[in-house]
Amino acid sequence: MSTTGWVLLGVVVVIVIWAISIYNSLITMRQRTNQAFADIDVQLKQRHDLIPNLVETVKGYASHERGTLEAVIQARNAAMAAPGVEQKVAAENVLSGALRQLFALSENYPNLKANANFQQLQSDLSDIENKLAASRRFFNNAVQEYNTGIQQFPASLFAGMFGFSQRTFFDLGETRAQLEQAPSVKF
Repeated sequence: MSTTGWVLLGVVVVIVIWAISIYNSLITMRQRTNQAFADIDVQLKQRHDLIPNLVETVKGYASHERGTLEAVIQARNAAMAAPGVEQKVAAENVLSGALRQLFALSENYPNLKANANFQQLQSDLSDIENKLAASRRFFNNAVQEYNTGIQQFPASLFAGMFGFSQRTFFDLGETRAQLEQAPSVKF
């Protein structure tokens, strides 16, 4: 084999190794994104499992508030059935709104507000919401890295060929402003 043949073979080997390296880094970023979404799913499942107990507790004190209770259950069921990121985001936003109405309802029932079971469930839900917020941040960071990775040169040359496509952020949308507001304290 001539010197030119060896040089060409060396260039081909370098290009193949380079493409494999890019492919493996894209796979790593995609897996990190999938794992981050799985973390969100775990938190959402815990949240969904807590809601029936919360509704049953409220039912005992505010049974005539049937519309609010049914809205929470319907929103929970829709959130559990949502298949993709966009659908989950939309369904979880509806569920968050329904839960806010449920907690606002508790303001009208001092006995409910003072109930130890209700307070514990509310505390557990608040803890899950904090963990969910952290999981969302981790997921959105992983999505940002992944989306950037598939758009950067030279990975952008291979990303489309290997089936890598943009991921959607888990965005709170319109409810973000409500969730980011500091709680008001009244004396």
